[in-house]
Parts: sequence; structure tokens; C-alpha cells
Amino acid sequence: MQTFDLLDWNDIKIFLGAARGGSLAAAAKRLRVDQSTVSRRLANLESALGLALFERLPSGLRLSDVGQRLLRHAEQVESAVISLRHEDHPGGGIGGRVRLATMEGIASLYLAERLWGLRERHPDLMVDLVTSAQTVYVNRREADLFLSFFRPPGKGLISEQIGAFRLGLYAAPSYLARHGCPADLLALKQHHFVSYVDDLVQVDCVRWLDDLLEERQTVFRSNSMIAQKNAARGGLGLVLLPSFAVTARDDLVPVLHDEAFTTRELWLNVHADLQFAPRVRAVMAFLKGTIASDVQFRPSEALPQMARCSSLSPDARVSSLMI
Repeated sequence: MQTFDLLDWNDIKIFLGAARGGSLAAAAKRLRVDQSTVSRRLANLESALGLALFERLPSGLRLSDVGQRLLRHAEQVESAVISLRHEDHPGGGIGGRVRLATMEGIASLYLAERLWGLRERHPDLMVDLVTSAQTVYVNRREADLFLSFFRPPGKGLISEQIGAFRLGLYAAPSYLARHGCPADLLALKQHHFVSYVDDLVQVDCVRWLDDLLEERQTVFRSNSMIAQKNAARGGLGLVLLPSFAVTARDDLVPVLHDEAFTTRELWLNVHADLQFAPRVRAVMAFLKGTIASDVQFRPSEALPQMARCSSLSPDARVSSLMI
């Protein structure tokens, strides 16, 4: 191996992007440079080391044995740089930027309106709230924190279950006025549903409607929970939603809430190298405190405080739902 005097940290960053992305195009997109820059930097690095770090395949880049070893060392250097960069804020407080990734539903329908509390405590702390329909790999530096509905795989990952939530069926009064209330689970087969687009689901845990019934009449599909919720509010059909996603303002009525429900866990995930960074710890503490204090994340207690379709008498049902 040749001298390391010619090594450039920028080339190491390009190498990390290529190793994690698996192709020149993916690395270029991740690093916000063009593919020719990625290719040139990798060539410089391989020339400086006198070794081939990747196998160039039609499908992309595959790390060589030497590349695998360099990846481990490069990640250690990256972790040290990140730790140094995000030590305590110079003024004695906590500052910096934290990228928090999670699913669209909990990000948009729950977390976004509560982040003011974190801002009040730490005005110099900036949170990037990133929504993703797939697994976010914090061990690949795709985010600092990942709030997920499952425990994700990955080495160097610290995962903690911080809560759980209940999902139940809801419908608009207009839909129930037209189609009536299902009397039991068997009657659900006669009703219309809104759900996810099957072939676009990248995280199996959101196939939660399958927990209740696999055969159903789906009349509307979207990869957005917000779109599904609004479609149900418009009267298209029944929708299965987390309790945290529904408020009294939505005019949605719980349907068979004691029978037709399922649950999911809520996991907070951080890279081991970042778990003690003050900025990350501040966001983690805020998330844990917010979730722990909210009954919605204690499924046995998270029953909606609103009239239920199944609790209304047949005569009163239609008139109540038409109000």
C-alpha cells in the first residue's frame, strides 16, 4: 500500500457515500454532486492507496475485501468527526441540527404540532423532520434518529421501545348514514375501505388492515395516511387509523372499536456513536417525555372520547350521524 500522505478526507466522504449507496448515481444524489465527481474522487482514493476498493458491476458498485476493511475504519473516522462537531454549544446551551426521520402519519398528524415545546427549551436547536415510507438506516447516516413502528435491523444501532399505539376503524357520518353501521366483524365484508397501495408499501408493518381482514372491498388507495384519512372524512369508506391520528375535529366515528382493532409498537433508534451527543439526547428526551405523557401511546387506555357507531341505537344512529 502506498503512502497515506495523499489521502483526502473529501475522498473518504465520497467513498462512504458510494459504499452506502451502491452506485455512482446513488452516491452523487446522497452527496449532492455529479457522478463524474464521484467517479474521479474514487479513482483518486484508489490511486493513493494502490488498491481497488470496488468491483464495477452492471448493477452498480460492490465493495472489495479491501473496501470492506476501509469502510470500517472510515466509519470510525466519521464518527469521531461527528462527535467533535456536535459537542456542547459554545454558549453553554444545546444547539445544532438533528435530523429526525419517521413515518408520514406520525410526523404530520402528531409530532409537527408539538415540536414548539422542544423549541421553547432549546431555541438554538434545529430539527429536520423527515418523512419516509421505508426503513431509514441511521447506521448509514441517513438520519440522526429514526422513530419507527418496528425494531429495525442494523449493527451499531441503539433501539428502545418508547410506547405503542392502537389502530381502530373510523368512518364519516355521511358514509354510515348511507351504508349503516356494521354489526360485527363478519359484516365488514359488505363495507367499503380506503387503504394503502399494496405494491408501494415498503414497510410491512403498515399493512395493518390485513390484521383485521384480508378480503375486503377497497374503493380508494393511497400511499399517504393523510390522503386516506381525508378520503374517509369525505365518505368514501372505512379507514384503519392510529389513535394519535384522529381528533374530535375530524368528524370521524369509531366503528366496532372494541372488536376491530390492532396495535403497533413505537421504537426510537439512534446510532451508538450519537447516543451521547447533547443535541441528540435533547431530542430523544423530548420524544420520550412526549410519548410517555400521552395516553394515546398506552393502547389499553387509548379509547376515543367520542360517540361510537356501535353504541348508538338503530333509530338514533342515523339522526345522530346526520347532525
